[in-house]
Amino acid sequence: MSVETPELAFDEDGLLPAIAQDSATKEVLMLAYVTEEAFERTRKTGVAHYYSRSRDELWKKGGSSGHVQHVEEVRIDCDGDAIIYLVEQVGGACHTGYESCFYRTADGETVSEQVFDPDDVY
Repeated sequence: MSVETPELAFDEDGLLPAIAQDSATKEVLMLAYVTEEAFERTRKTGVAHYYSRSRDELWKKGGSSGHVQHVEEVRIDCDGDAIIYLVEQVGGACHTGYESCFYRTADGETVSEQVFDPDDVY
């Protein structure tokens, strides 16, 4: 029995929010956006691809830093308008050097440590 991919509901700009979550710890690592092309490249290669709204381009996570995300599973929400990449993260997920982009509380407290120095990587 073949299983079809549920339909995805990209927004008017052709984007879909994508959460990267550590497959082992379940920690949320980052939120980014995908286009249909980024989603298909991720499915084809097993490495997370996203769309940069600020640079207006497709990008492979870890393309410059080497901190790639190996996608173990893709989950689609009930409305098809958001996805989760369950990943094995190599290095830090955040360009600021932290393991997760969600390293601060609303009160400004830092709740994790940097895992790399961004000045050494970028």
